[in-house]
Amino acid sequence: MTLTNNQRGALYMAVGMAAFSSGDALSKSVIPVMNAGEIMLLRGLITSALVYVMARRVGALRSWRVILQPMILLRVICEAGAAVTYITALGMMPIANASAILQAIPLAVTLGAALFLKEPVGWRRWSAIVVGFIGVLIIIRPGPDGFTQAALLVVASMFITAARDLATRCVDKDVPSLMITVCTAISVSVIGGLCILPFGGWKPVSMTSFSHIALAGVTVLVGYQSVIQAMRTGEISVVAPLRYLSLIFSALLGMIFFAEMPDVWTGIGSTIVIASGLYTFYRESRRAHANKVALEAATRVPA
Repeated sequence: MTLTNNQRGALYMAVGMAAFSSGDALSKSVIPVMNAGEIMLLRGLITSALVYVMARRVGALRSWRVILQPMILLRVICEAGAAVTYITALGMMPIANASAILQAIPLAVTLGAALFLKEPVGWRRWSAIVVGFIGVLIIIRPGPDGFTQAALLVVASMFITAARDLATRCVDKDVPSLMITVCTAISVSVIGGLCILPFGGWKPVSMTSFSHIALAGVTVLVGYQSVIQAMRTGEISVVAPLRYLSLIFSALLGMIFFAEMPDVWTGIGSTIVIASGLYTFYRESRRAHANKVALEAATRVPA
């Protein structure tokens, strides 16, 4: 059976989300015996080696000075910050809850684009953003003592990841995506190494732990490349909403390997966040389509 471009794109996106969720689960499995700095260093070195080979084979390498470009430097810092906060949080809360909070990243990106990039956002999308963040609060459920440290770390990771995505939008288009990934992976490894001492020092790494980290490095790379292929193969309106499959994969992995059962409130909050994200994406697609139609109509008007 021959698959259509949209079907292939959907398959790529599903593989990408499964890979990212698997990488999170593998990282979570070693948190009891390793700190976040060690995980970032070892996982980053493996990812760096793999992506460097890929970039070299396709001729995507550029001068290392590109990392000094402000937006690439900001992206690197944000990637490292998101990794530190999220990996640390994974050791303190169920993986499904952490993944559910991260589903609000598209809403945070829309919010940031409106505030910092001055992109127009109508009242409908503003409403979706507010409702989506209410969903996040339902997932977190702050009690009398306020937000837990783990919840604050994941929320911080969500906003830092949104800042990373906004910085990526502003990177010079002449810089290949793989070169950006190479710079990011190597820099995150270095930053992870610098975090080892403040986070408690180096701990002996068993063969089992190293194999988990090595596999996590591979899954991260598979995830990135699968998402890129999905976006290049299928229509964005078809493949982008499938990002939310990561929540399903994370919940399943949490139940199977960590005996973590998502509760009703997590399900309700996740549903609200996903619905808000899908509606925001729908409104963005409608606006992009309207702008395209207007542009085509303008080009047909005789001078």
